[in-house]
Amino acid sequence: FFHFSMSPCRSLLHAKLLIASTVQFLIHKAFLFFPYQAMVKEASTYLFNATKQRFFFKAYTFSFVLYKIFVHEWAHLRWGVFDEYNNDAPFYVSVNSGKASVEATRCSASVTGKYIVQSCTGNSCTTRECKSDEQTKLYEAGCKFVPEKTQNAPASIMYMQSLPSVVEFCDQSTHNEKATNLQNKMCNYHSTWEVIMNSMDFSNTSPINSASPPFETAFSLLQTKDRVVCLVLDVSGSMDGNNRIKRLKQAAEIFLLQVIETGSWVGIVTFHSTAQIETYLQQIINENVRRDLTEYLPISAGGGTNICAGVHKGFEVKENIGENYSNLYGSEIVLLTDGEDGGMSSCLTEVKNSGSIIHTIALGPNAAPELEQFSNMTGGLRFYATDTVDSNGLIDAFSGISSGSGNISEQSIQLESTAQSVTVKQWMNGTVTVDSTVGKDTFFVVTWDRSTSPPDILLRDPKGKEYRTSNFTVSDLNLRTARLNIAGTAEVGDWYYWIQNKHTDSQVISMIVTSRAASLAVPPVTVKALMNKDTNNFPNPMVIYAEVSQGFLPVLGATVMATVEPQTGSAVELKLLDDGSGADITKNDGVYSKYFTSFRGNGRYNLKVRVQGKDKTVRLRRRQSRALYVPGYIENGEIKMNAPRPEPSDDEIQAKLGSFNRVASGGSFVMENVPSGGTTDVFPPCKIIDLEAQYEEDKIHLSWTAPGNDFDVGQGKYIIKMSESLLDLRNTFEDATSVNTSSLVPKPAGTKESFQFKSENVTIENGTIIYFAIRAIDNASLTSEVSNIAQAALFIPPKESSPDSTPNDDVINEGINVLTIVLIVAGSIIAVSIAVSMIVCILHKKNRRGGPELRM
Repeated sequence: FFHFSMSPCRSLLHAKLLIASTVQFLIHKAFLFFPYQAMVKEASTYLFNATKQRFFFKAYTFSFVLYKIFVHEWAHLRWGVFDEYNNDAPFYVSVNSGKASVEATRCSASVTGKYIVQSCTGNSCTTRECKSDEQTKLYEAGCKFVPEKTQNAPASIMYMQSLPSVVEFCDQSTHNEKATNLQNKMCNYHSTWEVIMNSMDFSNTSPINSASPPFETAFSLLQTKDRVVCLVLDVSGSMDGNNRIKRLKQAAEIFLLQVIETGSWVGIVTFHSTAQIETYLQQIINENVRRDLTEYLPISAGGGTNICAGVHKGFEVKENIGENYSNLYGSEIVLLTDGEDGGMSSCLTEVKNSGSIIHTIALGPNAAPELEQFSNMTGGLRFYATDTVDSNGLIDAFSGISSGSGNISEQSIQLESTAQSVTVKQWMNGTVTVDSTVGKDTFFVVTWDRSTSPPDILLRDPKGKEYRTSNFTVSDLNLRTARLNIAGTAEVGDWYYWIQNKHTDSQVISMIVTSRAASLAVPPVTVKALMNKDTNNFPNPMVIYAEVSQGFLPVLGATVMATVEPQTGSAVELKLLDDGSGADITKNDGVYSKYFTSFRGNGRYNLKVRVQGKDKTVRLRRRQSRALYVPGYIENGEIKMNAPRPEPSDDEIQAKLGSFNRVASGGSFVMENVPSGGTTDVFPPCKIIDLEAQYEEDKIHLSWTAPGNDFDVGQGKYIIKMSESLLDLRNTFEDATSVNTSSLVPKPAGTKESFQFKSENVTIENGTIIYFAIRAIDNASLTSEVSNIAQAALFIPPKESSPDSTPNDDVINEGINVLTIVLIVAGSIIAVSIAVSMIVCILHKKNRRGGPELRM
């Protein structure tokens, strides 16, 4: 019923949201399925009403969550909106009717409740009202906003959908633009409903005149089957050039022997002007089947190119698997070609209706430009390999086609893929780290491109055991590949290799290392690499992403390098970061990101990511749930608290992973409209997304991460504006009050900027809130988008009364109350009287001794 689309504030996060949200839990036990049908039906009605009678779930492939949370998460994934709470900044200062107060981060602001701290000793818990924090002036640590259970507020589903009254998304009339949440930050302070209304889903829809969805949700229960893959390989005459047919055999052999999972069914088809079935589907049940399949790989090329003939034969192969697999929905075709074919449109309908997933590999600069239509319409992967053999592009493409079943323990993991041109008698050497999460079914593969005899190979494991050329297997059918399978589980630690070129001329030598999970109980560290778009128009930037994780846990502190190889020209290397600036939206979430603008021309580009972890690399444990924890409710004036949420210790949150290596292919993208003959400066600095502001005594301190001259590369300058109105600053940035930045020296992209100044244009008093925003500007006077808007609030909370204080004590200038002054004055009078009396007494005694009597 739905296809994925991007909303305006989702574009930068497209890949991240897909990575985080598309995991499905497939249920294999039928009895678990039926109790949740009612939940999804409720969710369908809930969504129907929340979208003002527009959308509902017509058909649903089963996964289990509660229906309101289901709609909340669906809005994240489908429309790219964000949470309207913020666990990291749960409170903010707001001014209403001239009065400043601390408010809970929420939408809408009309959700009522109290601010409560709960303290528990054993099974006994007490509650009290929150106090102010001396430093932040907000509420103290441990303070929770406890809502009234009975509310009049109907919004928002993206804040606290568990409230009975919440049935809507925040719209323009109920949106709380002052709240310090991610929805405001990422969507330029627009409400969730505004973002949803701007999505493609709503462009051609209107409300349905019905109180409930017009159709009842239909359910499908998915059950995993053995993987079914058919290799459809181009053997036309052009494959004979640039050593392509031999490189194809090397790469496909690695796929069959090392990558494809045991239990899978594999068939092979070759095509030129016509197509033929090399082998029908065979199930991989042992190593002998794998070796037998490699014998069907092509070794010669000739003829024209008929891609549709190859695809049609691929469908025919899969139709002969047997009755148990009569429904081949989800079966796969790996389609490789290097040539053009004007007749591809003749089979588009057949491809679309086939139910198969087609992964495409474009080899060389002349592969059919329509090729990616097959992968786009079937949900397949798309790869591109150049004829530059020292990039290992073809091997990386085949290695990237792993199972999508979700069983990561069965999948092949690439630890290394490197190649270089080695001159005569010279050595290629390096280190590959085998970490504790992998080691089973480990292969070291050496390839070369000219000699018919292998180079000298020396491989040493962490305990000093050595493997030489004689320990490697060289196939009679593939004389340019040597393979070593490590028995059992490979030793954990650094493996060192040295390879010497014995040929009479320079040749390209490569090292490829693959492995699988060492244990079913411990998920391996994995890398997923991807881009924000499959096709891009100049001068829009590309965004490169790499998710590094162990199971569902993010891996932090890794060094992540991306290599982008164009159709023409040299490859470009860039470092991806997980620092919450530039292209990276969220800091420390295990998703490393970077803008890419170094376009070399039109055509295809491929992406390869290399990840290296050192001893300091940590795996961050996610807290139990990313959903909003509701601490309790107030019902009929009574505070009813839920059980406290367990907070893990620092040791539980972080765990050292040690060292590891990973390599992953991110597929390919296509660039269009890149001007020939080079480009002028057309790329502005990127948007600043982490601006923060605060008062420090009588000054204002701003901090942010420096953008670049071209998005997040280079160095720019700044325009800083301030206003007492958040919306005025957003809507009319240029008209806002300027901040003097003459003393600010910009830093290079990625470094932390800090700027402090004294405001001369605003009278600062208790309750003053000033909003700040920045635009970066480059040498060509190109400006970035307006940054996130930061708030600096001067708020002095009312002094809290203590048990021994008098509520009506009047305070004067220097903090001395009236009672104290009265006591001081009274004491002074008594002291003076005593002094006078003493003087009189002394004088009287003296007069009595020798002088005339003094009478008063």
